[in-house]
Amino acid sequence: MTDAPSWIARLGLQDHPEGGFFSESYRSADQLDAGILGGRYDGPRPVATSIYFLLTSDSFSSLHRLNSDELWYFHAGSPLTVHVIDPEGAYRPIKVGLNLDDGQRPQAVVPAGSWFGATVDEPGGFSLVGCAVAPGFAFADFELADRDQLTRAFPQHAELIARLTR
Repeated sequence: MTDAPSWIARLGLQDHPEGGFFSESYRSADQLDAGILGGRYDGPRPVATSIYFLLTSDSFSSLHRLNSDELWYFHAGSPLTVHVIDPEGAYRPIKVGLNLDDGQRPQAVVPAGSWFGATVDEPGGFSLVGCAVAPGFAFADFELADRDQLTRAFPQHAELIARLTR
């Protein structure tokens, strides 16, 4: 398959609240008790979860943050950039793709508590990635960025924040 609509149909991807398309591919049956997770969670969480995530160049993954680490794995299409702002305000772009000579990496890690979003690097392209979260994803642990609040917190990144918020 070489086009986004084929991947979307074959994997049964749906609209994602942050932009792009997704389908959950794994949710661990094993649970971690909130008491052993350092106080960041309001209840038990699965050990891990994973999704397929497809993003096209005419969209973006809005800035958001999670209570858990998220790992990105490149599968197909064009490279993408994961834009990360850590809790102290340092910005780090991570190129996810297969061209190591161009600074890309087949996987990336976004630490818990970091603000992050993503864009496809090539016009007219798409990226199919896998995203694994551990402890597993719960919407209670997901925060979509508010443009004004995030700009006040990190004015040095105002242009990026404006581009990656809705």
